[in-house]
Amino acid sequence: MPGLTAVFILGPTATGKTDFSISFSKKVNGEIISCDSRQFYRELNIGTAKPTTNQLNEIKHHFINSLSVHQPYTVADFEEDALKIIEKLFRESRVPIIVGGSGLFAKAISEGLDKIPETDPAIRKQLVEELQNDGINVLLEKLKNLDNQYFNEVDKNNPRRIIRALEVCISTGKPFSYFRQKAPQKRNFNILKTGFYLPTNILYAKIDERCEQMLQQGLLEEVKFLYQWKDLPALKTIGYQEFFDYMENKTSLPEAIKLFKQHSRNYAKRQMTWFRKDSSIRWFDANEKESAEKYLIEMLNQE
Repeated sequence: MPGLTAVFILGPTATGKTDFSISFSKKVNGEIISCDSRQFYRELNIGTAKPTTNQLNEIKHHFINSLSVHQPYTVADFEEDALKIIEKLFRESRVPIIVGGSGLFAKAISEGLDKIPETDPAIRKQLVEELQNDGINVLLEKLKNLDNQYFNEVDKNNPRRIIRALEVCISTGKPFSYFRQKAPQKRNFNILKTGFYLPTNILYAKIDERCEQMLQQGLLEEVKFLYQWKDLPALKTIGYQEFFDYMENKTSLPEAIKLFKQHSRNYAKRQMTWFRKDSSIRWFDANEKESAEKYLIEMLNQE
């Protein structure tokens, strides 16, 4: 469909995607579709670096605060819902602007998901029980043995993806990565991707600073409130899990803060590893936002 373009603004955490996307959306009559999956949950605020209330009021954001941590929601659900929103925005002559750092969720919109076989619910139940009783490292060791390729790619702090891969491996007798080889789906709209990066030392310093800001904003109080649901999959994530361990006297507060920063830096590294595989992304230094805006507007005008 000539002339219909979805814009993607991607990259690791702490590169200024939120401010840029709001400013850019205003200039091109756009609305933002978040693909930062942790920001979907209403109960998770400070620890997910969610846009502020003022920022959310500046421009329409889709998916942020759309779910409770108690609601199951898969990337397949997201693909279906996001495509419906994109179609609606095109009908309204608006530009869909997909923003975030969750590479799999961005891919779900631009390329579609691999068709993964149905699995036995009893296997999933058993794996969830193992997670709760024995911890994530036991599951990671299983995954390493069953599918070393996916083990090297997966976010090792994301139990949902680890369990999903394991249940497929166990149910089918084949590696999860075997089912992730299909060609991208062709969308009926154009896709324009840009990404922001920073030199590693600068990025890591910004991440550490952001972590300190979260603590000053009341992250520990948020963690204490969420502790009652600590076993839910949505809470098995950076910024919360480290402090749950502190609350259970498994670690000291200084060590929890150290791990929070370390895990956040590791996550940014994994984000860049994922996005660098995508040759269609046009990269800009995070300090070159004007150049990125000029590029995007020029490309949109060519459609």
